Parts: sequence; C-alpha cells; structure tokens
Amino acid sequence: MLKIFDSVRSITSLSVCIRMILSLICGGIVGLERSYKNRPAGFRTHMLVCEGSTMASMIGLYLYLNLQLPTDLSRMGAQVVAGLGFIGAGTIIVTKKRAIKGLTTAAGLWTTGIIGLAIGAGFYEGAIIATILILLAETWFAKIGMRIQHLEHLLIRVTYYHKISLDQVMRYCKDHRLTITNLQITGTSEAANGSTLYHAVITMRTIRSITLQELLSHIKTIEGIYAVEGEILE
Repeated sequence: MLKIFDSVRSITSLSVCIRMILSLICGGIVGLERSYKNRPAGFRTHMLVCEGSTMASMIGLYLYLNLQLPTDLSRMGAQVVAGLGFIGAGTIIVTKKRAIKGLTTAAGLWTTGIIGLAIGAGFYEGAIIATILILLAETWFAKIGMRIQHLEHLLIRVTYYHKISLDQVMRYCKDHRLTITNLQITGTSEAANGSTLYHAVITMRTIRSITLQELLSHIKTIEGIYAVEGEILE
C-alpha cells in the first residue's frame, strides 16, 4: 500500500471529500471514452454510478466505525453490485439482425461501480489502477479486438417441398464445415400449383472461407427447393 494515502483512509471530512472527488474523476475518465463513441451510458452516467457506489461504501463504514452499529460492512456493497446489474441490463439491446450490442457499456458501468466501492472503502490504489486498465481495455485493446477475425454468422430462410430437400441442405452444410446453431421450422403455405410448401430458418456460423452467395447458389440447385434467401448477422 502507498503510505501517502494512509492519512485519508479513515472516515473524516477530508477523506470524504477526497473520495467523492476521486470517484468523480475515475468515473468520468471511463465515461469519456463511452461518450466519445456515442454510447447510451456516457460521461455523466459513469460519474453518477461511481459516485453513488462510493457513497454506499462509505455509509457502511460510517455506520460501523462512527455510530458503532452492529452492521455487516459487506452488505451495502453487495446490494450495490446487484443493483448495477439492472442498470447495465438497460444498455444491452438486441438489433433486428439478432446481434447483441451494449455489453461493453454494461460491463463498464458494473466495473465503474466496483471502483466506486473501492474508493469508498479507502482502497485508492486498486481504484486508480483499475481505472487505468479499464481505459486501456476500452481504447487500446479495442483496436486489437477489431483485428481478430470473427466467424461469420449466417441466417438462411429456405422454402422447400419435401423433407429430403432440407436434409440435403443440412448435409451440404456439414460437408462444408458450417456449424448449424439453430434450426426452426416456421410453418407451411400453399404453392401456386396446390402443393404444400414448408418454411425453415437456419442459423449457422462459418469455419472456413465460404461466401453467402456461394452457399445460396448451391442450395438453389438442390431438388425440391422452392426459394432461398439469406443474410449475414452482425
């Protein structure tokens, strides 16, 4: 531990001011990066989360050390951690293409709350180090993450006459190392000639280099396939 913080670890007027100011700074640093990227929870939200967590942590210490009340010091922090989950959940959305967005912002809010708890408890070193590492994770490490080649997720809508046609589609996917993550038979309809058409939605991810157009072109050649269309999920 750094000795320069020893004089402000107890609950005094000076230490309270230092902790509240430090929580604003740490929360603001993390929030600036989120605001720069135009995320739903930005500068002020992160500051408020960190400030509130710091206050909750100090309340537990004050009740135990100053008022001598028989209280569990960890209970207040545990409730804050649970409450942060609800705040973070509000930033997570599922797009029309079934892609999930907002996870990084939710994780940042949760971690900012933990930083606030650390500051309120007087663990200044851990809070400062965590703030620096979070900022690095959201900036420098984000560039590394963008360079990682991700497996494409494809969504294929198939309309066919016979079950064997769908079986051939599945066989083709297996032979070309396409991993099927979900298969759903969505219903039936009637073709112009009176035949029954079946509709299926297949979600898969690619393991080798194969384009969506190549996949659709081959499925169209399978006997019994009435129509097929697809898209790349983000």
